[in-house]
Parts: sequence; structure tokens; C-alpha cells
Amino acid sequence: MSSPTPDALLGPADIRELAEVLGVRPTKQRGQNFVIDANTVRRIVRTAQVRPDDVVVEVGPGLGSLTLALLEVADRVTAVEIDDVLAAALPATVAARMPQRADRFALVHSDAMRVTELPGPAPTALVANLPYNVAVPVLLHMLDTFPSIERTLVMVQAEVADRLAAPPGSKVYGVPSVKANWFAEVKRAGAIGRNVFWPAPNVDSGLVSLTRRTEPIRTTASQGEVFAVVDAAFAQRRKTLRAALSGWAGSAAAAEAALVAAGVSPQARGESLTVEEFARIAEAAPARATTPAPPKENK
Repeated sequence: MSSPTPDALLGPADIRELAEVLGVRPTKQRGQNFVIDANTVRRIVRTAQVRPDDVVVEVGPGLGSLTLALLEVADRVTAVEIDDVLAAALPATVAARMPQRADRFALVHSDAMRVTELPGPAPTALVANLPYNVAVPVLLHMLDTFPSIERTLVMVQAEVADRLAAPPGSKVYGVPSVKANWFAEVKRAGAIGRNVFWPAPNVDSGLVSLTRRTEPIRTTASQGEVFAVVDAAFAQRRKTLRAALSGWAGSAAAAEAALVAAGVSPQARGESLTVEEFARIAEAAPARATTPAPPKENK
């Protein structure tokens, strides 16, 4: 692979000039905060352990700061961008600043939540600066849709990073923690200061690393069935599982029976359970244990 030029990455002046030429005003609606520091994007690529043989998918590339840093290292980069102006401009930015790598770049102009396939080889890594307002659903959608993604590194709001990486028993352990853990081993991978963004956000950011499970959670329940238990357990997180799962099970007594069958205390709360325990509860669901009665014949 040929080496990129030393000034290929975007600095603060480059970002503002690009934005001015394109008439781009970062919007809160889409959570747009552009990274303006070349050292930060290179750090993200290093922390993500991007390799020369990786096919990386990036969500929300914006003006291309992280995209260019990824192209320095990865074999291929596919960026998913919803914004019309940014999507139209990014290929030209790549071609101008890293022409020798332009044929290794692809753009998908779409909402990441609607993407079900990507051009070229299957992605092996996901690296993204995710908009704060959609970070968790986008992350879970990409992990679910593209099982070839082995390693993920996302930059998200620090509070979201804490939730994603929280262990059972933590005050911030919840739905994002359990669902992310269904797919991967999750850990905090660093903090990012506000001054590397334009405009500077009002919140701190954090890096979260996710390594795909080599062996899926062993369960006869489907992902949908397990996630339904998780959603019900945390919808009323202050309640015991016997009470919180009563709607899911059909009654408090049925919830208690499922919990006992799963080896989980009916007095426990969702925040204390591992993803494996949620899977056992899903396996013990009343609806799964009963065989539907045959339809009655019309006389």
C-alpha cells in the first residue's frame, strides 16, 4: 500500500473551509460534531486495532476526518452517510486528499438504521463517531445486520459509553448494556475531550470497544425473545422481576414460575442479571412451554 501524503488528514482550518464551501452548518438534530484534530482520529484508528486487511464500515463520516485516517491503514472503507450534502462531497474529499486510496473507498448514501447490505467484501470492523441521539440503536442494528463485524470502536457521549460498558449490578446497567453484551464483549476504551470537535459539544465523549463473541450465547430462545424479556425487565427497573415481568408473562404468578424455572430469584431486579440469565428466562417463557390447542371444528 502506498503511503498517504503527510497533510492528507483534515485539520481545524480544513474542516471550517470545507464546511463553508459546502454551506454546511452542523445541526443538533443529527448530532453533528465534526472532529477537527488529526491526532484524535489516528488515536481512534489505533485503539480500534484496524489492520491492513480490514474492511471497515464507518457510520456518519461527516466531512471525512475519521474516514481519511481509516483509509491510511485499512484495506477498504465504506462510509454510510444520511446527509445529502455531506454524502455528495465525501468522495471528492477522499479523491483530493488521498487519491492513491480513492479506489478503496465506497459511500452508501442512506440512513444507517435502514442499511441491510454494503458494497464489496463483508465488513470486518465498525469504527464510527456516532451521533449522540441515535448511537445505541445504530450500533445494535449494525452488529445484528453484519455478523462479519468482529471488532467495533465507537465514539459516543460519555454517559452512553458508561451504559454500554456497565457490568451487572451497576446503577447505569440497563437495556443497552445487556443487548450490546448479547453480541460482544464490551469495555470502555478511553475518553475524548470536547475541544477536538467543531462545534464543541456540551458533553464529554468516550470510546467503547466491542469484540464480537466467538461463541454466541447458548440458548434455545431467539434474540427477539431474549430482548423482549430485557425490555420488560427494565421498563420498570425499580420493581422486582416478578412484578416487572408480569405483563410479559401474562401474570405475576406466571412470571414467578418462569423465573424459578430459570434459576433466578423472583425478588431480583433486572439490573443484577447477566445476559445469560435473561436468556434462561426467555427459554422458560409460559408461551414457549404450552402447545396451542387445536382449533375447534365448526359444527
